[in-house]
Amino acid sequence: MTVTEIPLTPNNQTFGITLAGTAYQIRILWRDTFWSLDLMDSAGTALINGIPLITGAELLAQYAHLSLNFQLGVVCDIAGQANPTKTDLGTFSHLYVITE
Repeated sequence: MTVTEIPLTPNNQTFGITLAGTAYQIRILWRDTFWSLDLMDSAGTALINGIPLITGAELLAQYAHLSLNFQLGVVCDIAGQANPTKTDLGTFSHLYVITE
């Protein structure tokens, strides 16, 4: 198992990334009270939209039928902080990908 941080900044962003040998696009958006993630194929076709970036959950668990071969999780460095804030994504809150 390999755990790797996906580097982020506290800004809306879209970028290409290769996960478990497959090219994807990821869009991260601030939604007024939380960050969300959209996962798209390399051509930009939506696979999953609006995944809230929350701690304590495997973000893709309900999408096992897609056989993505990786997991996503969020961790916050600040004790007692449940989820990333508008200003700390990528600094005190981190998105990790777990691959086999």
